[in-house]
Amino acid sequence: SFYARDAVVDSMAMATGFEGVAAIRGLFEDMLRPYEEWEIEAEEILDLGNGVAFGVLLQQGRPVGSSGRVQMRLGSVVMMAEGVVTRQTMYTDIPEARAAAERLAEERG
Repeated sequence: SFYARDAVVDSMAMATGFEGVAAIRGLFEDMLRPYEEWEIEAEEILDLGNGVAFGVLLQQGRPVGSSGRVQMRLGSVVMMAEGVVTRQTMYTDIPEARAAAERLAEERG
């Protein structure tokens, strides 16, 4: 319900995109399947205006059958319209994500 029906989620790390809520749901289901525990924490969220937001997200999880945990920190650039996400691009390089979000907000202004 966070995403528009025709939303797109891009991953710079995987160099691929997922379009539409079914594909996005499949992405998250596939991503979470290997974990018994998984959580995401928003460390920073900025509304940059013009329908653009930037966030730093910490994802952590415990793989099935393991006592160890893994984590990944991502930069997320989100475009919104009418209260839903229309596009989200995830970056492993947080400064690159921040710069992209700032450029996008300026371009849309």
